[in-house]
Amino acid sequence: MSLSPTPNHFIRQIVLDDLASGKHRAIATRFPPEPNGYLHIGHAKSICLNFGLAAEFDGRCNLRFDDTNPAKEDPEYVEAIKQDVHWLGFQWAELRHASDYFELIHRCALRLIRDGLAYVCDLSAEQVRDYRGTLTEPGRNSPFRDRSVAENLDLFARMRAGEFADGSRTLRAKIDMGSGNINLRDPALYRIRKVEHQNTGDAWCIYPMYDFAHVVSDAVEGITHSLCTLEFEDHRPLYDWCLDHLPVWDMPELKDELDRLGLAPGRPRQIEFSRLNLDFLVMSKRKLLALVNDGLVAGWDDPRMPTLRGIRRRGFTPEAIRGFIRNAGVTKQESVLELSLLENEVRNDLDARAERRMAVIDPLKLVIRNLAESHEELLTMANHPKDESRGTRAVAFSRELWIEREDFMEVPPKGYHRLVPGGEVRLRGVGIVRCEAVIKDASGEVSEVHCTLDETTRHGMPGADRKVKGTIHWVSAKHAIAAETRLYDRLFSVADPDDDQDGLTYRDHLNPASVRVVTAQLEASLANVAAETRFQFERLGYFVADRVDHRADRPVFNRICTLRDSWAKAGGK
Repeated sequence: MSLSPTPNHFIRQIVLDDLASGKHRAIATRFPPEPNGYLHIGHAKSICLNFGLAAEFDGRCNLRFDDTNPAKEDPEYVEAIKQDVHWLGFQWAELRHASDYFELIHRCALRLIRDGLAYVCDLSAEQVRDYRGTLTEPGRNSPFRDRSVAENLDLFARMRAGEFADGSRTLRAKIDMGSGNINLRDPALYRIRKVEHQNTGDAWCIYPMYDFAHVVSDAVEGITHSLCTLEFEDHRPLYDWCLDHLPVWDMPELKDELDRLGLAPGRPRQIEFSRLNLDFLVMSKRKLLALVNDGLVAGWDDPRMPTLRGIRRRGFTPEAIRGFIRNAGVTKQESVLELSLLENEVRNDLDARAERRMAVIDPLKLVIRNLAESHEELLTMANHPKDESRGTRAVAFSRELWIEREDFMEVPPKGYHRLVPGGEVRLRGVGIVRCEAVIKDASGEVSEVHCTLDETTRHGMPGADRKVKGTIHWVSAKHAIAAETRLYDRLFSVADPDDDQDGLTYRDHLNPASVRVVTAQLEASLANVAAETRFQFERLGYFVADRVDHRADRPVFNRICTLRDSWAKAGGK
């Protein structure tokens, strides 16, 4: 799938202008996830943007874990995030952690205290909220705001030494409690958390707040363009305030630590862009966690989940995700994109790459009466109708076949062009058969259809070109392999499943038909395929061998998507 020419957008234009003006000789970006959960499709936009720009302009992009809140972080998430970034097709220049810079960040805090720009505050979290004011009312100065530099240095050192209880004191920036931007009303820079850190152990009992750690980390890494989503736009004045008062590229007290870490700092620029939102999904980490914890899905990698692990297990390709994000563009305008656009990108990608196979997911027995019971032969079929380089395969054919139950109807509606009593249909790659008899079980359900094969319509025979309106696929019953097949659909039944004004919650909109498990009959060539191998099951859709449960002795396939978008036409299923 070609991804050129590269579409322009406002961030790319900023980069072009900065390079053309000589402001930067090379660009540096970063993807900075917090390792407190699994990445979802929304994070993929940031990944593609940061890594993509760095690659396009021969720059560098770091993967940096924002590990400033050890109580919520887990090494499992660190490994999962690294795997997801690799799976999407990207490689970081350097793997970094905010915790790598704890000493640097601490020295920056001391600089602010010495400059009279930070103070230790004894207010509780509830009191801080009360003093902060509202969007329409200014805040009030903390009674501890005017402590001397010496007292603040002493108290901060005692915080660092672990003398005080969790939450009893914070280090706050001294900015403006009357600011119209609440983020500038003396924000917290450090808090006390006596929790062991996965990287630094018990070396620290005070941890920097995200806004403070983030800007210092960007600056010391020499990041040129700090790209983040729109909810951080109101935080940009604080970001710039920190840079104005902490020129880390010109602070002698940082030099030895910068040299030790091999860092060349600079002044970054924060730029915001809109998040990636898709209909029929929830992106809230809290709601996704509840779905997992309450057993409403099978786990974080459930193929119905918007996590990258779930999307990968569903069978979506990284190429399709990158193409979808590229085509969606980068703007400051918040919008909700249709999930069907992503599915169409997957279809377009797999149409070109997925080999074809025959499978039947709702089997009905078809018996060809004029073939011997022992009849067996191998038919040669192309692996891909648009790519001869994919070669051919041998497909077993015998007297008894499985066909899709919906490909036969006793009383067909108008316009039905498949098999009916007395009617004819072409068996894919074989020839034309006529339905001669219908066999029913004790309950009256059709259990078999008996047909005769017109041998003159077989390949190479005089009647091979005889026309009939319908062609159906099949699988040899004698050679078929049974496989658990999971037919996935949208997890929610409405486009906007978030809580609404009628008192309904997202749980009330779960789609009861979001997964259906059947035993499908597959052609024998699918017996030993590797996990995560994708195919088009002819006339049915795109399927993938499940990356977790699939085994040679117990095949499991997931439906990635149907061949066409049937959701909108059906108005939901």
